[in-house]
Amino acid sequence: MEVGERTIPLAKSVARNTLLARVRSYLAPIPLMGWLFGALVAVVLEQTVGLPLALVEQTVGLPLALALGLTGIPGLFGLRIMLTRPALIPSAAAYVLLVYALPTLVVARLSAPLANRLARKLLDRFPLMVSLMVHLALFYATVHLWGGISAYRILFLRFIFISIILTLSLNLVNGYMGEFSCSHPGFMALGAYGASVLTVLLFVNDDVFGAPLLPPALGPFLFPLALIGGGLLAALGALVVAIPSFRTRGDYLAIISLAFMFIVKSVIENLEIIGGPRGFMNQPKWADLPTVFAWTAVCVWTIYNFTRSTIGKAMCAVRDDETAAAAMTINTRRTKMATFLFAAFWAGVAGGLFAHVIGYINPGTFGVYKLSEVLAMVYLGGLNSVVGSIAGALGIQVLIEVLRPLELWKWIAIPVLLIVLMIRRPTGLFAFTEVNIKDLLQPRQTLRRSSVQVPGEER
Repeated sequence: MEVGERTIPLAKSVARNTLLARVRSYLAPIPLMGWLFGALVAVVLEQTVGLPLALVEQTVGLPLALALGLTGIPGLFGLRIMLTRPALIPSAAAYVLLVYALPTLVVARLSAPLANRLARKLLDRFPLMVSLMVHLALFYATVHLWGGISAYRILFLRFIFISIILTLSLNLVNGYMGEFSCSHPGFMALGAYGASVLTVLLFVNDDVFGAPLLPPALGPFLFPLALIGGGLLAALGALVVAIPSFRTRGDYLAIISLAFMFIVKSVIENLEIIGGPRGFMNQPKWADLPTVFAWTAVCVWTIYNFTRSTIGKAMCAVRDDETAAAAMTINTRRTKMATFLFAAFWAGVAGGLFAHVIGYINPGTFGVYKLSEVLAMVYLGGLNSVVGSIAGALGIQVLIEVLRPLELWKWIAIPVLLIVLMIRRPTGLFAFTEVNIKDLLQPRQTLRRSSVQVPGEER
């Protein structure tokens, strides 16, 4: 009897391992390009390509959603239905399975040979940047088509990309440099107001600033310069924090940076020329999805290379042991200053994008709530990880949207979930985890039986 009781769990374990091995073997030949092909086909199936929002009722996904008992196409993969209408959870799951999961998996597996050949040719015949741009183009096409089905999805995607920029920039300071900064909402506010003043002053007929100084038609083309101006203003504000705080050690940076955030918020509230506590409006909504995506891609690429540069390695050395780094001839103060100003610049760019997404900003937006949100994204994804920052920003933004129907209770549920996650994974989801871009874009080889050694079997 004891032998039988032991045999049953063993048989289940063997069966489970065999199933997992078959799944891995089935998915092993699929490169990243194959998964992008599959995802692109899935979002094309959900809607008619190029269909304007006014004709959204004629999309392919809507008849399927109605047939499954849904009231319309799920805005966020049906995740919000879990709280609003739990009875429709099976229908939402079936919709996601039929529209997204199965088409992506089938197309990715069938296109694996072609995707592998194409990935190999791109890496062999062209620089790495060409292969990266092809993958980014496929990814953006998928995101653009998925978001094009509703204005809600477009807005959600833009907020996610802005959150990725914020999280990456703060991770440079709190993760790679080993300090603890609370000034990012202040940098974001400086970038938002700086870029807004430039665009309204130069291209908008405003009640306060008067007629535009330049033709409005030039605005979209010069908009990147306004974002850079907002980022430089944020970097200049970072000097106010960095000069006194980096002369000391310990928790002084956290105290000074927190005070800086409140100072910036208070100064903006008392400047009537930019709206004071009422906020600043009339910003042209030039931060569309392609613009935000392009700035996010540039931010990820520059920060990824920054962390691997000479100054990035010096930054990690300062984090591990500042005294030892100084003994190895590293100028620790210059390294921390450069990192802090670089992070503040990207926070300012994120603020400028945020202002031109919604067309209105208020000093109350850049307070303690924004600080807690950005810190949660950084520590959820994990310190010292570009991948972790992206995952943390995506996870928190999705969590906020999924729990939005809970209203006030949402701000109780989210901290509880974060506490549970931090207990289970104290370092975050992907702390100290990085992915080599070239390895990520490499083709995948089919797993051959001859390359696997089976116990007890001679080769």
